[in-house]
Amino acid sequence: MHIAIIMDGNGRWAIRQGLPRYEGHRVGATRAREITEHCARIGVEQLTLYCLSSENWKRPERELDFLMEMLNRYLTEEQSTLIKNNIQFSVIGRRDGISDDIISKIQECTDITRSNQGLKLCLAINYGSRAEITDAVKAIVREKIDENKIDEDCISKHLYTSNMTDPDLLIRTAGELRLSNYLLWQLSYAEIWITETCWPDFNSKLLDNAIEDFKKRKRNFGGL
Repeated sequence: MHIAIIMDGNGRWAIRQGLPRYEGHRVGATRAREITEHCARIGVEQLTLYCLSSENWKRPERELDFLMEMLNRYLTEEQSTLIKNNIQFSVIGRRDGISDDIISKIQECTDITRSNQGLKLCLAINYGSRAEITDAVKAIVREKIDENKIDEDCISKHLYTSNMTDPDLLIRTAGELRLSNYLLWQLSYAEIWITETCWPDFNSKLLDNAIEDFKKRKRNFGGL
């Protein structure tokens, strides 16, 4: 099973608590660790978390600096957690705007967990689905692939997620009813589960509820 999550509502949660927006991101990072470990325990095969969209660069500079600092710290401190839980780590998204230090740590985490056989954890960082599809088209053009050989499978193999299965379940927190440029190609037949709960309050029980609801749904993939 592949679960994709849009971790929304960090800033709103913090404001409701009378805290700066960045405190919501701090708590949200802790929640991401807990949900990742829970997914590893219950046998989820793939978890993809929307951490930073390509549109998020429009946010205040102080908030972006905090997010980058937190990501830098996460990539260092969570290596032991990834190894302990047998988690294979990867990142999708463009590298523009990401510091060389962070890119180096992303590669380090990817390399040291490459042989892990448990949960596949993917972080979407500086990710936008339209940019991903654009990059796939450019790659196909560069490779001069015959137009008669360009089909859905060909395009999928040129996406950032070429080595991943498509998500079965999309979870979005904080009650928003949109995809926000997230995995538009890959989510074509995913089941969607929305909760009003902001990400810092999301917990393993809610995740279990989403999975149980998913199991009750009938997936026809366009058939009867």
